[in-house]
Amino acid sequence: MASTFSVRGGSDSFAGADPYSAAMAFVRGKVEVEGDLVEAVRDHLRRSSVSWAARFMNAIGALAPWRLTQLWRSRARTARDIRFHYDRSNDFYRCFLDSRLVYSCAYFLSPGQTLDEAQLAKLDLVCGKLQLARGDRLLDIGCGWGALLFHAAGKFGAHATGCTLSANQAGHVRREIQARGCAGSVDVHEADYRDLDGQYGKIASIGMFEHVGGPRLTGYFRKVRQLLAPGGLFLNHGITIPAGVPNTAGGLFVARHVFPGGRLVTLGQLASAAERAGLEIADVENLRRHYALTCREWVVRLRREEKRCLACVDAETWRTWQLYLAGSAVAFEEGGLNVHQVLMTRRGDVSPLPMVRRLIPACAEPACVK
Repeated sequence: MASTFSVRGGSDSFAGADPYSAAMAFVRGKVEVEGDLVEAVRDHLRRSSVSWAARFMNAIGALAPWRLTQLWRSRARTARDIRFHYDRSNDFYRCFLDSRLVYSCAYFLSPGQTLDEAQLAKLDLVCGKLQLARGDRLLDIGCGWGALLFHAAGKFGAHATGCTLSANQAGHVRREIQARGCAGSVDVHEADYRDLDGQYGKIASIGMFEHVGGPRLTGYFRKVRQLLAPGGLFLNHGITIPAGVPNTAGGLFVARHVFPGGRLVTLGQLASAAERAGLEIADVENLRRHYALTCREWVVRLRREEKRCLACVDAETWRTWQLYLAGSAVAFEEGGLNVHQVLMTRRGDVSPLPMVRRLIPACAEPACVK
């Protein structure tokens, strides 16, 4: 099969370098990849001398080192880590995300769907699993740029509250609330989820719990249970690592340059922490292949929109995001990473879910005006 990429400038040292050194050579512009960056990353990993598991972890940096300090990380440190990634530039994210600025796994009902269509399908999937209906109080933990908030309020008639530690994201949501005239149905807090109070019938956490870390996972779920009203539903959507892939394999590139302070856990660790916190797991779905397609689409857009990106961020940031997302695409395609949607209730509650699984809707009926 003909190669779908070519490497220019220091290609010999790139091919033989360890994953971190090769990554930094690309980020600093010492190496150029023409064609399919995802396949170039895959080829380099296969040529690498390190083990299969370490290839993924060292290349995409899915895990920061296991640190006891994670247990006592201050809210200020957590906020700095979040802002390091998300507060680069809203305009930069507009260059490669869909029109709603959804920065998590899309849901492709068919391979030919556009990214906008697939992200809308994902929002419907989340709302359907939560059985969202008019008058529900929804909390979105780590709400990003507010796509789920506006979708839940506009299509399903919910009162939607979001929280984020990103100043850029919170500012964007506030401006959209004013522009859309929906101050009575959508609100946002620039706050740590641990500082929230009240109770919500429906809670979503989409692509946020990766920032929590294993030592604090039970506390995270305990806080969610505290916020979840009796008879409520909670959907946790996040990246997990397969059991047996070492958590100490590295992750230096992303830990330093993309997601400081983050750490992934296995599905088993997630389930154990949730159950210790008093939650009951009702449904689990793996969207790994959907995230592979999403990451590939983001890489294509980043490379296609070079001029727009470089008007928003420096070249190293642009290259870092390309490499991070290309490596992620490889990991999702080859099973080095998963992304699980886990639907939960409070243990002991009368479940609001139907007895038969096929009756859990993939997309609930709209409950409000279009």
